[in-house]
Amino acid sequence: MTTAVRPAAAMSRLREEPTTEKTLRIGPIALRSPVVLAPMAGVTNVAFRTLCRELEVARAGTVSGLYVCEMVTARALVERQPATIHMVTFAPDEEPRSLQVYSVDAPTTYDAVRMIAAEGLADHVDMNFGCPVPKVTRRGGGAALPFKRRLFGQIVGAAVRAAAGTGIPVTVKFRIGIDDAHHTHLDAGKIAEEEGAAAVALHARTAAQRYSGTADWAQIAALKQHVRSIPVLGNGDIFDAEDAVAMMATTGCDGVVIGRGCLGRPWLFAELSAALAGAPAVTAPTLGEVAHIIRRHGELLSAHFGEDKGMRDIRKHIGWYLHGFPAGADVRRALALVKTRDELDTLLARLDADVPFPPAATGPRGRQGSAAAVALPEGWLSDPDECVVPVGAEVMHSGG
Repeated sequence: MTTAVRPAAAMSRLREEPTTEKTLRIGPIALRSPVVLAPMAGVTNVAFRTLCRELEVARAGTVSGLYVCEMVTARALVERQPATIHMVTFAPDEEPRSLQVYSVDAPTTYDAVRMIAAEGLADHVDMNFGCPVPKVTRRGGGAALPFKRRLFGQIVGAAVRAAAGTGIPVTVKFRIGIDDAHHTHLDAGKIAEEEGAAAVALHARTAAQRYSGTADWAQIAALKQHVRSIPVLGNGDIFDAEDAVAMMATTGCDGVVIGRGCLGRPWLFAELSAALAGAPAVTAPTLGEVAHIIRRHGELLSAHFGEDKGMRDIRKHIGWYLHGFPAGADVRRALALVKTRDELDTLLARLDADVPFPPAATGPRGRQGSAAAVALPEGWLSDPDECVVPVGAEVMHSGG
């Protein structure tokens, strides 16, 4: 099992020395803070992104990072499937608008990115090559695809060509590799750089690890040394502001990508913005403030989906919001079945508003699971230069 790089001396130094302000440029997009919200299926819709941005303004004074929409499949986008078009919803004041695309072939990639550019659907496109889910990898997609170096390069190159002259930067996210015997991140980073990507992001786990174990930050440092002309972003095991500062200090990466660490903690981006700017720490919310945030999240979800679906969606978030808080079993059970916004308000009013944010509420959250062999198409590992796309590889539900 790999282990993360967090030298004790570096952590001690981070606590003693003030942090200098850090920024990030992705192509023409200049960010005040080198922080990116990772696209997460069923989570990073317009409601969640709006909430994160509102909380960053309220607590840190400005929107400073990049908030990425849920992933959509290139084919579903080109075919204008209604569910996918609805997913590509941005708030009127959302800027820059960032969209992640999943694709397995160059022609469809080109068509999707041209559509995004021609119709002004987004200001930034990120390509997903990191999904470890078996239904994806067994078809040759997601984290399995970078093993096919030529195919990977063709897809990235198609996206960059489609965006050429539009001001839309293309970035690429991937994992360390399929497993410990098949690392692909150094090749993938160099190929993406040569094909014209504006930045690369590494989730420092293999596909075999899925979301288990510890992210290997040493591989982020190795990628940073290997890819010199574009920013390298690190992802994995950032659960608080100190983790983000430590990752950048120990790996030399140019920015951080936040996934599961913000589940039930949409104010985390305000904390990260302050820490990376060397500003005073943002105070963690009380249970009463968390309840207010849940209400606002429910309001935003209802506006996006309608009240019925919005309340069904808020249920999974409530478990993350209340993680570590003494909320009471009866209230938790009732909130897990909430059906209306009025009912949500009534139940949240039963929480003790004065309870401070507990230390137990930090740390890992969301899916973790366990490591497992990666499902791959038959013969997938026999030829890394093969460019044949497996039949059905593009058929992945956009929210998967």
